[in-house]
Amino acid sequence: MAWFKRTEKGIQTATEDKKDVPKGLWYKSPTGKIVDAEELARNLWVSPEDGFHVRIGSKEYFEILFDNNEFTELDANITSKDTLKFVDTKKYSDRLKEAMEKTKLKDAVRTAVGKSKGKDLVVCCMDFAFIGGSMGAVVGEKIVRGIDYSIKHKIPFLMISKSGGARMMEAAMSLMQLAKTSAKLAQLAEAKIPYISLCTDPTTGGTTASYAMLGDINIAEPGALIGFAGPRVVKDTTGKDLPEGFQTSEFLLEHGFLDFITPRKELKDKINLYLDLILNQPIR
Repeated sequence: MAWFKRTEKGIQTATEDKKDVPKGLWYKSPTGKIVDAEELARNLWVSPEDGFHVRIGSKEYFEILFDNNEFTELDANITSKDTLKFVDTKKYSDRLKEAMEKTKLKDAVRTAVGKSKGKDLVVCCMDFAFIGGSMGAVVGEKIVRGIDYSIKHKIPFLMISKSGGARMMEAAMSLMQLAKTSAKLAQLAEAKIPYISLCTDPTTGGTTASYAMLGDINIAEPGALIGFAGPRVVKDTTGKDLPEGFQTSEFLLEHGFLDFITPRKELKDKINLYLDLILNQPIR
């Protein structure tokens, strides 16, 4: 007979029949608030008690912005190549394969066109889950093709940035995307088509140094980290303590880098309000 009887402790389930609690049922925000995962999803992945905006990807943003989640994805099958045969702790080709298998994405950005409050809109959204949302040749190419689609069909363009910056495994080819996307945005401006840039957490590096800050209107989610180099790098380089809230959305708004901050619940309405105003259409 075993020295420990489970029934004496009021435990009726045999050890071999016990099941672990599935991961993801609860979410803990940085302020310590606990929220049920289903409630979090219903609240657009915003913690209801403290308003913390949890990082989400293109799938969730498309659900928020497009009417009835109906859209057509553009250039869905473009994938990156390991042109430089880059190797650090592992081959870049292996990193790409692992990222695709893990995220079910082709690269760090998706582009789609659909209706938002009844109006046509092209949305280009980055996914941080794919190699830190890093900007490689495919990211630049898909953004450029999305802008071309906007110009051809005269449809407003929305860029949702969420990135750690340029993809080091593609070296100079990655850095070339800054100029490439910026030049294409100049063409969008010449065509007098609205460009809205939404910065989410985090928007850093070459992304910030190019298309993320070139919008006709630059907006952000609350509490997002936005900057070129991260706070730690800036502090180590300058040798000075940084102001409170440095590189947050609120700090950038105060210093004139953003036009406004919008909570995720108001995102669709605010974007369409701006488009109604700038296109001189009746406000819905």
